[in-house]
Amino acid sequence: MSHQYTFETQLLHNKHKFDPATGGVSVPIQHASTFHQPSADKFGKYDYSRSLNPTREALEEIIAELEGGTRGFAFSSGMAAISTAFLLLSQGDHVVVTDDVYGGTYRMVTQVLNRFGIEHTFVDMTDLDAVKQAIRPNTTLLYAETPSNPLLKVTDIQAVSEIAKKHGAYTFVDNTFMTPYLQRPLELGADIVLHSATKFLSGHSDTVAGLAVVKDEELANRLYSLQNSFGAVLGVQDAWLVMRGIKTLSVRMKQSQESAVKIAGFLKEQPLIKKVYYPGLSGHPQSKLQLQQAYGPGAVLSFELENAEVLARFIEKVRLPVFAVSLGAVESILSYPAKMSHAAMPQDERKKRGISDGLLRLSVGLESADDLIADFEQALDSIGTLQAQKEEV
Repeated sequence: MSHQYTFETQLLHNKHKFDPATGGVSVPIQHASTFHQPSADKFGKYDYSRSLNPTREALEEIIAELEGGTRGFAFSSGMAAISTAFLLLSQGDHVVVTDDVYGGTYRMVTQVLNRFGIEHTFVDMTDLDAVKQAIRPNTTLLYAETPSNPLLKVTDIQAVSEIAKKHGAYTFVDNTFMTPYLQRPLELGADIVLHSATKFLSGHSDTVAGLAVVKDEELANRLYSLQNSFGAVLGVQDAWLVMRGIKTLSVRMKQSQESAVKIAGFLKEQPLIKKVYYPGLSGHPQSKLQLQQAYGPGAVLSFELENAEVLARFIEKVRLPVFAVSLGAVESILSYPAKMSHAAMPQDERKKRGISDGLLRLSVGLESADDLIADFEQALDSIGTLQAQKEEV
């Protein structure tokens, strides 16, 4: 029914618009861990909440519909979703991964999967030749994160999916930064879409959750079996919070993205800032590709200050953003990848990838863009004044 509607309307008008039993305009939170069965030979749809729970199922159906997949799966965190999807692999398999991937994914691949005999190669996925060269006879998965975290590199999802198909490999895409409002990887050929729903989908810094969406029925059954076996399922209270967040996804993303474009333009002109990484800037090497495969550049950008010392001063002086781990919230969040999201990556590996000690990641929230710009301006001005005084001495 919902396919005749635009995405914005679909966020609100799905089969979970109201509770059929009471008419309540909210999905009921079903706190039961187990369900009474009618008889010894006839079991109902629900038996045990790890296997299926009506509240979690509502979220799983909503995300599947938004991503254009057949089935969705809700997990206790983004890493639980990613790790469970990785369990589709077997000993002796090989994975090709985006080089500046999220630190938690890096840790999973380098410290956990390798112990089970699953090999990996990190590659700059903006270079399709490098992707092709990284493929081995035992490659079973191409893992993309686009735009990547924290350098906002953009991977051609369709091209990578085609390369994977030629080699009989899967394509997984981490769509956390974009959400289905801006990008739908399954429509571009990906096999599994992954989300840290902690971020933009729930959007309020108040829950930890992960989602996966699959198009192919057989693959969906395999992932369901792993979700049930591994058991890292999302609790009902958190599932409800994610559903509530999703209702305002389009207005939040639209506002945050508009502000991000403005802020990136401002930061680019600042003498104390060496570089701004944001696919919404015309100078970004994949800005055209981003607009071909997504509906916008998103609300996350990174920028590089001269060094760790200037960065520390900037954090001290800035007032509006929260200085914290995570992103995708109603409040703007400044993060320090070297010590936060990518702390799991050794320093030499970070350096190789261009994740410097002067790099900050900004997730733009719902504050006035002008207020945020004024705040950054006063912080940069006070650093500039300090530097000038030092040079005089």
